[in-house]
Amino acid sequence: MAHDSRREDYLRMSLRFALSLDGGDPAEAAREFASFGRRLARDRDSLPQSDADRAFHLVSLATELVDYRLPFAGDALAETLVARGRSLLDEALSLDPGCHDAARMRFSLGTASPEERGRFLAERADAVRGACEAERDRLCETLDEARRPLGANVAMRPWWRWLADQAECALICGRNHEAVDAAERLLASDQHDLSDARFTLAYALAKLEDEPALERLSARYPALAAPRADDDAWILLARIALAHKAYRLADARRLVERLLASYPGCAAVLIRQMEIADGRFARIRVPAYGEDELIVAVSEGVVLLQEGMERTGKGVFGAWLARTVSELDPEAARAVAATTGEKDGGAEGAIGR
Repeated sequence: MAHDSRREDYLRMSLRFALSLDGGDPAEAAREFASFGRRLARDRDSLPQSDADRAFHLVSLATELVDYRLPFAGDALAETLVARGRSLLDEALSLDPGCHDAARMRFSLGTASPEERGRFLAERADAVRGACEAERDRLCETLDEARRPLGANVAMRPWWRWLADQAECALICGRNHEAVDAAERLLASDQHDLSDARFTLAYALAKLEDEPALERLSARYPALAAPRADDDAWILLARIALAHKAYRLADARRLVERLLASYPGCAAVLIRQMEIADGRFARIRVPAYGEDELIVAVSEGVVLLQEGMERTGKGVFGAWLARTVSELDPEAARAVAATTGEKDGGAEGAIGR
């Protein structure tokens, strides 16, 4: 999961610093750049930066608060974190009204309605895409051939995050064709899938019960940069849901076994099926094939898990999945039963940075 606000802040500043050194003595430039990381960490204001760079730094600070601290905060601290996050985003927008991440995150913090978020994103989508493409073209004219791909990539990231948010909102609201469309547009713009749009796409295709399209998506995995096998939690949960809906329960059970093999020691996550807040900047960054990644996938997968009425409150598919995992891993089931009603602290340790 590649959208890291702190890393992106570093990349933006390093590009700006490298440009400031162009035209000078190469040896002196090399010495200057060697001190860049230390200066960025200790004396950021001594480095060349634009208002847009300063605004993005504020977005990065807000991201740490609302994406990585807020989900685990008590009520009193949560109010403080939200207020501070809004203040940082307001300051970012005062510095750079064209800071699309700040505008998107600030609106998200002001409404709990996915429908309202979806309308906001749709109304501004064309303007955001145009602005990002213009910035990409401007940077490409400025940068040398070696730096041009990085500059173009960084310039387009706010648009990619905008589209990823659109796809997520559409999925949550049950507009599955819209979710597919947004995810496919994102994959067309970013063929390396920095935003992991394929995860959202897998769930949307499962909601549409389009198994052939899901298999075609699986076949596209090797074409992605630093490809992962088609055994992540999103595509496997999508396949399990389709097999369950078609009453192919033996196939579904075998896929559950494959999911447990991909995420060893994480059966309790599939039994609990806890929900966490979505990232406001982007999908929360967590290690691949770990407990936290499965928590994120299951939380996003409530659109599948909670379909239909079931006495446990999990939904028909969710209840079947919990029972099946309990049968496959009785020890995990006993551990979950022993902690029922207690606060689950297992996610905070690694999801929180």
